[in-house]
Amino acid sequence: MTEPSASVTEQGGCAVAVMAKAPRPGRVKTRLVPPLSPQAALALSAGFLRDTTENIALAARRGGICSGGIQGYVAYAPAGTECEFDGMLAQGTGLILADGAGVAGPRLHGIGRALLHATRALFAAGHRAVCLVNADSPNLPTALLERAAALLAADGDRVVLGPAEDGGYYLIGMKAAHRHLFEDIAWSSERVAEETRRRAAALGVAVAELDPWYDVDDAPSLRRLCRDLAAPRPRGGLEPYPAPVTAELVAQFRLGAVLQA
Repeated sequence: MTEPSASVTEQGGCAVAVMAKAPRPGRVKTRLVPPLSPQAALALSAGFLRDTTENIALAARRGGICSGGIQGYVAYAPAGTECEFDGMLAQGTGLILADGAGVAGPRLHGIGRALLHATRALFAAGHRAVCLVNADSPNLPTALLERAAALLAADGDRVVLGPAEDGGYYLIGMKAAHRHLFEDIAWSSERVAEETRRRAAALGVAVAELDPWYDVDDAPSLRRLCRDLAAPRPRGGLEPYPAPVTAELVAQFRLGAVLQA
């Protein structure tokens, strides 16, 4: 199991954590089976996780402006699966449990409990800001992670939101663990980002928005990712992360042909 750098944690800095389940057959990328085989779906999930943590590590090396730097984590579930991530993550990635245990309330449900659990745990670890990112955008431009950390380093409370094209979000960043951001959200719907904006407005907290990006959680979005990895091109001046592990898996499992069948 990897551990975060003690010096970064002591200084505060910005924690950037990938929300992830332990990659087990039948538990990950289930919406891609079929057309993918269970073996390919499992490998792809692990590949996404490796590329995402390497992308966070790259943002940290490029000099995240957030005081104390950027520290990467995987916020994982279920409890007791830490060892299943061994050898799967970028070097220096920390692990923190985020299964929602001990986080309860009538207005808090679904992934909202895990998101709040991760947020509280990372602030308790001494970080001054927290970003939570999904594990479904392996080619997310590194610049967006850097921009999120920079926005959170500026004075004043704010929420940073990276809206996904399907109406959800690929990133949420905070300077405090605002419980209300995760209450009464219609998770897995096209209303997630908009409802989150309303929660922030009710709290009186400004929202800083990043450029939209896309999640890969079904066959059409996976086809799009395959095209983008084969012929990467800037979007709005942003260079997509090349996601080399995912690109290798696309070739290994001949996913382009599988998805066209």
